[in-house]
Amino acid sequence: MGTLYLVATPIGNLGDMTHRATDVLRAVALVAAEDTRTARVLLRHYGVVARVTSYNEHNMATKTPALLAALAAGDVAVVSDAGTPGISDPGHELVVAALAAGHAVVPVPGASAVIAAVAASGLPARRFHYLGFLPRTSGKRRAALREAAGSGDTMVVFESPHRVRDTLSDALAALGDRRVAVCRELTKLHEEIWRGALSDALAHVEQPRGEFTLVIEGGPPAAAPPSAGDIDAAIDAMRVSGTRAKDGIAELARRFGLSRREAYRRWHERA
Repeated sequence: MGTLYLVATPIGNLGDMTHRATDVLRAVALVAAEDTRTARVLLRHYGVVARVTSYNEHNMATKTPALLAALAAGDVAVVSDAGTPGISDPGHELVVAALAAGHAVVPVPGASAVIAAVAASGLPARRFHYLGFLPRTSGKRRAALREAAGSGDTMVVFESPHRVRDTLSDALAALGDRRVAVCRELTKLHEEIWRGALSDALAHVEQPRGEFTLVIEGGPPAAAPPSAGDIDAAIDAMRVSGTRAKDGIAELARRFGLSRREAYRRWHERA
């Protein structure tokens, strides 16, 4: 039974490849790469001669059986274009299939954009919430950010240059003007780490280029949602005090975070 190695590759600077990673790539019978051209550049740089095959999100369904067959005959390494395969990159499905088939799965760690960005951000790093790439639509992005901020932990987001300004705008709208580290092209020639407020970040990233990792300040843990009993008690108290329906409904919406329609329904159902 062969071993599946998950080999982390540099996130930009080729010097960040580990000795162990190159040793594993030399030893395996097959290297499965997200992009064979990128992988061959890396292998040539380190003088590694290896048999390479393509494995990415477009062909993983058809390639997984072939890779399992290769594992039955020997060891296989998986590499992504940058970083660790299986983390926002192809590899997870193959890991699951390999484990189900009884193969050993061994990580070969290396450079990480997440760890590098959090460490250099200046924001609390003891705990953080990795969100990867956020949804493409604004509403879903804001909802995801609000949900993550409820933990109180620092948040880490990957973003493309085409959407980074939209994501910063949504973060400002959803979370308020909190601190952020905008990390661009980490470990590469034009690496930049900008630190400041979300409102100022939009002006800084006026013409975005390169790949971004955003480290966003967390917020206080979300309060427990109000119970039906709490809302009913508030309605009863307002009725006893003579509060008009219009004012009571507005107060319910403000105090408990209800929509106007929900506050209206609860007020009149309690009548």
